[in-house]
Amino acid sequence: MNQLLLQYSYLQVLDFLTTVAFMINGVREGNPLVRLAVHYAPHPLGGLIAIKLAAVALGLFCWVRGRERLLSRMNLLFAVLVAWNLAALIIATAQRGAL
Repeated sequence: MNQLLLQYSYLQVLDFLTTVAFMINGVREGNPLVRLAVHYAPHPLGGLIAIKLAAVALGLFCWVRGRERLLSRMNLLFAVLVAWNLAALIIATAQRGAL
C-alpha cells in the first residue's frame, strides 16, 4: 500500500509540472476545475497548488482507509493524464515550429 501512495504522489508532481509547462507555453488547461482554480486564484500557481493539495489529501484519505483498489485506479488515471499532457505539449511545440 505504501508503494501505491508513493506512486500517486509522484504522479501528482508530474501532473503539476506538466500543467506548469502548459501555463508557460500557452496551452489551455483541459480540466475545468483546474482552469477555474487557476483563473480565480490571486496567482495562477496558487490555484494549481490548492488543487494539487486537495488531490494529495484524497490520496492520503484512500491510503488511510485502505482503499487500495481506488488508489490503483487513480494512479492509472493520472499516468494516462501525464502522458496526455506530454503529448499535448509536444503537439503545441511542433505547431509553433519549435521542433
